[in-house]
Amino acid sequence: MDFPHVAPNQCKYQYKDFRKNVLSIWLCDYGEYHYTSRRPINTIWGFYNTKTKQYYAPINSKKMGKVVSIDKTTAYTAMQIDFTPLELAFNV
Repeated sequence: MDFPHVAPNQCKYQYKDFRKNVLSIWLCDYGEYHYTSRRPINTIWGFYNTKTKQYYAPINSKKMGKVVSIDKTTAYTAMQIDFTPLELAFNV
């Protein structure tokens, strides 16, 4: 799999089998946090279907959401932000 994002500073990506033909993609953050001594802090980035070559936004770490275009994702997540028309006017 050619993942198009570069992991942010102090982070790396980890790929795990989720289902047949589907990988879960995790962002592992090795930065220092005051609220915990646990390292790394793992968060779900999204999912990848190896058969169809499509990325999916996560609903949570156990549930796949909708198909997303890789150019609409960030290095931190595949989740899509739903802006209101007013928010869109100011985000131009």
